[in-house]
Parts: sequence; C-alpha cells; structure tokens
Amino acid sequence: MSRKCEICGKGTIFGNTVSHAKNRTRRTWFPNLLEMRAEVDGKVKTVKICTRCLKAGKVAKVV
Repeated sequence: MSRKCEICGKGTIFGNTVSHAKNRTRRTWFPNLLEMRAEVDGKVKTVKICTRCLKAGKVAKVV
C-alpha cells in the first residue's frame, strides 16, 4: 500500500529528529491521506488523496 497522493504525488519524507543535545535519529513524516470515493474522468473510483487536495477541490466527492 503506497503512501502517496494520487492527485499531487505528495509522499513520505525522511529526515532527522534532533534532540536538545543535537543527537540525530532518522524518522519519517507521512502525508495526511484519506481513502475515499471520488469522480475521476467521469467514473467513480476509490482514490487516496491528501487533505490539501480535498480542501482545494481538486476532486469531486461522490455522495
């Protein structure tokens, strides 16, 4: 199961957690994805989209 928005392509980001003593440990940030039914190219399809694309109205929700 990929953690990637099907509209904008936003995905997982890697980086470091830095403590007060400047110790670095690897960590990941995941996008805020929702799996929902949406109308894509005139067809109803289940897609994973980030909440930013949903708020911007880039897809039409199916009621």
